[in-house]
Amino acid sequence: MDPARLVAGIDLGSTGLKMLVTDEAGLEIGSAQVATPWRSGPGGTTEMDASVLLAAVRTLVTTAARRVAEVTDAPIEAVALAGMGETGMLVDAHGVPVAPAYAWFDPRGAEQAAAFPARIRADFAGRTGLPLGAQVSVAKLAYLRDQGVRLEATRWLNLPEFVAAALGGEPVSEYSLASRTGLLDQDTGLPWTDMLHVLGVTDAFLPRLVHAGTPIGVTGVIGGESALHGGNAFGGANGLHGGNAFGGAGVFGGTGEAGDVPENLRGALLTIAGHDHLVAAEATGGLPASHYHVSMGTAEVLLRVIDAPLGFEARGRLAEYLINEVRHVVPGKHVLVAGVKTGLLLRRVLQTAGIHDRAGRDRLDAAAMDIPYAGTLPPDAIEVSGARNDDGVLKLTVRTDGVSPAEVFGAVLRHSNDEIRLLIDAMDAELPPATTSTLTGGWTGMAAVRRAREQVLPAMTASTREQETAYGATRAAARLLSTIPPKIGTAP
Repeated sequence: MDPARLVAGIDLGSTGLKMLVTDEAGLEIGSAQVATPWRSGPGGTTEMDASVLLAAVRTLVTTAARRVAEVTDAPIEAVALAGMGETGMLVDAHGVPVAPAYAWFDPRGAEQAAAFPARIRADFAGRTGLPLGAQVSVAKLAYLRDQGVRLEATRWLNLPEFVAAALGGEPVSEYSLASRTGLLDQDTGLPWTDMLHVLGVTDAFLPRLVHAGTPIGVTGVIGGESALHGGNAFGGANGLHGGNAFGGAGVFGGTGEAGDVPENLRGALLTIAGHDHLVAAEATGGLPASHYHVSMGTAEVLLRVIDAPLGFEARGRLAEYLINEVRHVVPGKHVLVAGVKTGLLLRRVLQTAGIHDRAGRDRLDAAAMDIPYAGTLPPDAIEVSGARNDDGVLKLTVRTDGVSPAEVFGAVLRHSNDEIRLLIDAMDAELPPATTSTLTGGWTGMAAVRRAREQVLPAMTASTREQETAYGATRAAARLLSTIPPKIGTAP
C-alpha cells in the first residue's frame, strides 16, 4: 500500500486493552488486544499492579506495531490514549506507583466516603457532578490513606495518563478523566480545595490540567534533560522516567533512550483522548443535543452532550439517580452520563453458564433470539437485581424449573431496561427528551442485546464497529497530527 500518515488509538478498558492503528482518514490498518490484568480478591475487590499493567501494555503495543509493519513501512506518527474512569495510580516523586490500581467497580472506599464531613457530603454532587460513593476516586484515595499511604507525598494519574507517561509523555490530568475523580469543581474547572483538604493534599496532587487532544510529548523520550520529564515534572532531577521511575522501566525499558520501542512507533506524538465512553461518543463526529449515545461495555453508559453546566442544584437532583454532569472531551462542552452495570452482569451470566469464547456467546445469542423478548416463563419466574450503577452484584432468584441460560440472559436485559427507563425519566426532567440514539460497544454485536435496547431507546441505530473507543482515540490522534507538519513527530 502507499505510505500514509498513521495514527493509533489505545483503549484501556475494563475487560480488555486495545490498540487500533488507522490512517488519518480512518482506514483501519492493524490492531491488537490483550486482557486487562486484574487480580480479583474477596468481596468483589479487584486491582492490578503497575508492573503487570505495563507488561500488558508492552505486549499490546509491540503486537499492534508488528502487525502494522507487516503491511506498510509507514510510521505511526501520533498515539492517543482513552480509558476507564475512576481507576488510576498513586505515584511518588519519582513516578513510582505506591499502591495498586483499584477497579472502578471495586467496593473499597464506601466506608470512607460515608465518613466524609457532612459539608463535603452535602456539597459533593453539586460541586463535582458525581454521586458520592465507592466508585469515585476520592473514596479509594481515602481508603488508601486509612491503610497508611501518605497521600501528601504522592500525585494522582488516571489510568490513561499513567500509561501515557510510561510511554514517554508528560504527566498531566485531562479534564474528562479528572471529572471522574471527585476532585474537580465542575463550575470552575479547578481542583475542589475543600475535598483536597479532607484528603490532606494540595492542588499539586493533580498534575497540570489539560484538554483532551493536548500534545504531551513523544514516545521513546523517557528521561534525560527533557523539560517534560526532568526537573519540574515531579520535582527533582529524576522526573517521571529518569532514575528509578517505574523501577527504571517505563513501558519499554531503557534509561533515557528509546529502549525497545518498536521502530515504527518511535517519536510518535502522544495525547490523552479522555474518558472511554465520551471518546466513543465522538468517534464519528459531534453528537446533536437531542441524541443519546449508549456505550455498552462492562459498564453501559447513556450520554448526552450539553453546551454548558446545568448548575449546582441540577447536579444534586441528577445525582439522586446516580447521573453525572461532568466535562466532555470536547473543550467547552459538558455531558450527562448515566450508567448501569449491564455488561458486568451479562459477563457473569456467560461465565456462570460456562461460556468463555465468541462461539459460545453466539450460540447463546441465537438461543435468546429463539424465545420472545419477554421470555417463555411466568413473569415472576426469574428475579434479577444488580444493574444499578452503585451495585454490580448479580443476584438471581429462580422460582421455577425450565430456566435456561438464554432465559436468564433475557431476564438480565429486561432488568437493565427497567433501570435505564428510570435514568431516562430523570434526564428528561432536566432537558427536552432525546429523539434519537446510537448503541455501541462490545455487546452491540448480540442480536438479543439490540432487540432489548430497542424497547427503551428512541429511534435506535447500532454501530457495527467493534472498537468504538479505540477508533475514537485514533480520531483524537488524527486531529493532533493534522496540526503538525509531516515528520515533526519522527524520532531522530
